[in-house]
Amino acid sequence: MVPTRKNVTKLTGAERRRFVDAVLALKRKGRYDEFVRVHIDYYVSDGDHRRRVAHMAPSFLPWHRKFLLEFEHALQQEAPGVTVPYWDWTAARSPVAPPWTDDLLGGTGRGRDRRVDTGPFARANGWVVRANVTDDDFLVRDLGRPADPFALPSEAELDAAMRESTYDEEPWDSTVTSGFRNGLEGWTGSRFGNDRWRNHNRVHRWVGGTMLGGASVNDPVFWLHHSFVDLLWSRWRRAHPEGAYQPAEPPGFGSLQRGRIVARGEPMPPWNVTPASMEGHGRLYRYA
Repeated sequence: MVPTRKNVTKLTGAERRRFVDAVLALKRKGRYDEFVRVHIDYYVSDGDHRRRVAHMAPSFLPWHRKFLLEFEHALQQEAPGVTVPYWDWTAARSPVAPPWTDDLLGGTGRGRDRRVDTGPFARANGWVVRANVTDDDFLVRDLGRPADPFALPSEAELDAAMRESTYDEEPWDSTVTSGFRNGLEGWTGSRFGNDRWRNHNRVHRWVGGTMLGGASVNDPVFWLHHSFVDLLWSRWRRAHPEGAYQPAEPPGFGSLQRGRIVARGEPMPPWNVTPASMEGHGRLYRYA
């Protein structure tokens, strides 16, 4: 049977333990940190003149789908049948309910440094952050940023992205003002205040701390968040069956994006897979 990814709030106690134990097993073997390093390496911004595949580019969704699959396969080597649950942040919006319970991800950070000291991923319980872009060797969270409240994405924000009829548009970066990909990824033209981030990006900001940069994979909520983002892409494709990945062909000579993004049939590093090959997942997994 095809593996099923479930809503994290619907996991049984046994399913929670198996998922957490599999993640911890990967961490003990050093394999988890390899995934962190991959994301750091491919977290490339618009201003960097290297090829962008993970963020601020059309391949944001297929790249993370492949990334999730690689992680899920690694989990299944530790615990057959385990899948990555998804966190539906449109419904599960409390910082003290799943996934933020002691038997899952633990809660928000405490004290001035916002260090996570509850749950299986606390520093005191052995979760040491080794691959990072800061000097911290512990998880940092500031769920909802109580000192300066920051809300999770609204239904209106997500609905606006889900109504887009095209997958992506020129100039294929973070400045795009229409298209599903950037609508969901959540870059906006605003330079000030909380309106700078929507949907996917806004969730990273709501969690705060470790989730704010290229090393965000150090917080296991990264996987639950991107599992839901992946589900949203699936729902959008069902609603827009004509919404194939764009661009279909590489940008032409003279384009600022030539050589910096991947077209539908081009391989995405570090894997030899194309966005086209990642557009469907029915034979690989399903969502409950």
